[in-house]
Amino acid sequence: MEEETKDFLSIKSWAEEDRPREKLMLKGKSTLSDAELIAILLRTGVTGNSALDISKKILKHVNGDLNELGKLTVNEIKKLEKGLGDTKSITIVAALELGRRRQSSEVREKPTLTSSQHSFDYIYPEIADLKHEAFFVIYLNRANKVIAHKQISSGGVSGTFTDTKIILKHAIELLASYIIAVHNHPSGNIQPSPPDISLTKQLKEAGKLINVDLLDHLIIGEKKFYSFADESMM
Repeated sequence: MEEETKDFLSIKSWAEEDRPREKLMLKGKSTLSDAELIAILLRTGVTGNSALDISKKILKHVNGDLNELGKLTVNEIKKLEKGLGDTKSITIVAALELGRRRQSSEVREKPTLTSSQHSFDYIYPEIADLKHEAFFVIYLNRANKVIAHKQISSGGVSGTFTDTKIILKHAIELLASYIIAVHNHPSGNIQPSPPDISLTKQLKEAGKLINVDLLDHLIIGEKKFYSFADESMM
């Protein structure tokens, strides 16, 4: 106990860039601002700027939005502020990815999906940060409980090729009764394109041949989605 007290007293002599660590130790992690948490990741500042100063500038570049920061690559983060080298930038990317995975694992506890909102909430952590278009399928049993989800394909910013045979092959292997198709539009426009409509009809008809029903097709943009089922487009 005496040694612990001594450690806390010595914190007063810590450098400015170390003080968020002091606050976390004394008051708990929930009391820290986003900038203070990032400062802990950075550990040190550069001449004229503490780690906290740099953190505030980083957040200013993304308008304080951690979701936007999480979409940046290591090289993109390095360009935000002077003094952000590989180590600091990699640390930020790794920490945000861990946060995404934690959120993803919390959401995906083999839930039962009974609405488009449930489906969106389940898959969004997986797709939120993608800058290219990707196609996923969620496989469910007869009770609408998730068996698994799989990324079927990925492509550029404006489209991706999706093979119906692969989707149905997974459905057979997983003994799925239902599937939900999901893909993102990096542009943020969630209105279906003619190819999206055509693929939905094709997948619906193909699924009938093996008694696998397509329940919905979601197009996901920035924190929003279009549901073919909700819009009576199935």
